[in-house]
Amino acid sequence: MADEFEPKILGILCNWCTYAGADLAGTSRIQYPPNVRVIRVMCTGRIDPAFILEAFSLGADAVLVSGCHIGDCHYIAGNYKARRRIALTRKVLEQYGIDPRRLKMTFVSASEGALWAEVVKDMVNTIKKLGPSPVQKKVKVAAEAGHAAAADEDLAEIAKASAGKKLEAAPVQKK
Repeated sequence: MADEFEPKILGILCNWCTYAGADLAGTSRIQYPPNVRVIRVMCTGRIDPAFILEAFSLGADAVLVSGCHIGDCHYIAGNYKARRRIALTRKVLEQYGIDPRRLKMTFVSASEGALWAEVVKDMVNTIKKLGPSPVQKKVKVAAEAGHAAAADEDLAEIAKASAGKKLEAAPVQKK
């Protein structure tokens, strides 16, 4: 089918593990969908939630964050920080009507090229079932009405406001 939905997925990958695993999948000629556009970061702990929110506001149907396995981070605790931030960012997405399944975090080492291919296949299948991002639907409707600039203003404002700020869980208050 020519009209079949093909999701646009942003992959934010750790330089030391997942990026090398994705490279291994490619050099090993392991087949997987070409839907993921990769950004390499030195550590997933470096990922600002604003990057993720901006990706959705700019047209991504999903974001896939992948790094070193827990306990194997080259920067000691980067993947722990990323895991917390991703969990909190999912809650923010849900508040704005974006299914939290559109944001996924996985752990793939440099020697797991086949696992990377499976992660991508799984993510593409999940997003195909969910359909295009609701942010894109808002943009399309607003563009048809002549209001394209304001279509995803709320999400863009959140991305702008959170830029450079850490998104961490609030401390639990004891009673």
